[in-house]
Amino acid sequence: MISPLAHIDPKATIGKNVHIDPFTMIGENVTIGDNTWIGPNVTIFSGASIGKNCKVFPGAVIAGIPQDLKFQGEDSTVMIGDNTTIRECVTISRGTVEKQTTVIGSNCLLMAYVHVAHDCVIGSHVIIANSVQIAGHVSIDDWAIVGGSSAVHQFVKIGMHAMVSGGSLVRKDVPPFTKAAREPLSYAGVNSLGLRRRGFSSESISHIQEVYRYLFLNSMNNSRALEEIEVNLPATKERDEILNFIRSSERGVMKGYIN
Repeated sequence: MISPLAHIDPKATIGKNVHIDPFTMIGENVTIGDNTWIGPNVTIFSGASIGKNCKVFPGAVIAGIPQDLKFQGEDSTVMIGDNTTIRECVTISRGTVEKQTTVIGSNCLLMAYVHVAHDCVIGSHVIIANSVQIAGHVSIDDWAIVGGSSAVHQFVKIGMHAMVSGGSLVRKDVPPFTKAAREPLSYAGVNSLGLRRRGFSSESISHIQEVYRYLFLNSMNNSRALEEIEVNLPATKERDEILNFIRSSERGVMKGYIN
């Protein structure tokens, strides 16, 4: 059902069985997939694409222009996958000329008051808790969790299956499969509980822990630790994911364990 009190631009594309509540505004060139629910008082600006079976709660603003002084009105987009929930007052800015799009994957949950800035790429099955503020050009990989009221610095990368403690200041990259906590943000162990819930075997989790013993619990710099890992530990998908993440880090990774 589409409320007669909603404003929908004629150039918007609305799928089948979409529910749109009163006082919602949907701009031109917006696409909304089948079976999606858009609550009241939602604003969806031009350039947004929202997948199937999504839920967008009151007060959310999607595809607003970036809060970036370099933005010159160029065409850009926000892409949101299927089965994703956008809670109250979430704001998602569209891209700039650099990437031209901001991406939210499928099966994600963005809790109330989250801000996702321009050119971010957020994977699938990601949970971002209340009031997390994510600056521009941030990358968050699949299955990551970011605790409430955290602030993520621009260009930071958070790896797959990582978990960031609530209230964190995330200034450095957070490698995959880890827990990140304390101030300054540092290694707090492997996210073993989350990995078990997602079907990782005890053997795989132990192997990941061994990789991070070299990286974060020995007195070696990262370059030396990576060399030792390649020589001493068998190649696995998880090991190589960690090595590639560390080597591709541009901001540097978070600190090792702090007692």
